Amino acid sequence: MEEKLQEDWLDARLRDEAPYLDDAGFTSRVVQKLPARQVRRSYRAFILLGITLAACVAAYFLAGGSSLFFDAFTNVVMMPVTWMWVCAAAAAFLVMAGGLAAALSRSRGRSR
Repeated sequence: MEEKLQEDWLDARLRDEAPYLDDAGFTSRVVQKLPARQVRRSYRAFILLGITLAACVAAYFLAGGSSLFFDAFTNVVMMPVTWMWVCAAAAAFLVMAGGLAAALSRSRGRSR
């Protein structure tokens, strides 16, 4: 941990003390002459969504069609209130854990 702090301190110190070298506009001319970045279209999201929908439809029909939903609805309605509170608390905990993980992931990405 101490090495990381030392490297960060040294890196920051070297960046702060780096003198600016005037290149008479050379860098800006080179950047202007670079070709435009090509936009790459990715169909990954559509493919994943299609596969997910196909898997859901297959699971629906393999599980007995609409009777599955009626049975699940009946089970939820007949569930004791205590178990409903436990399920609601578990769902809330999972949502909070996901939010915390996302926030930590974002904060680590910005610190680098």
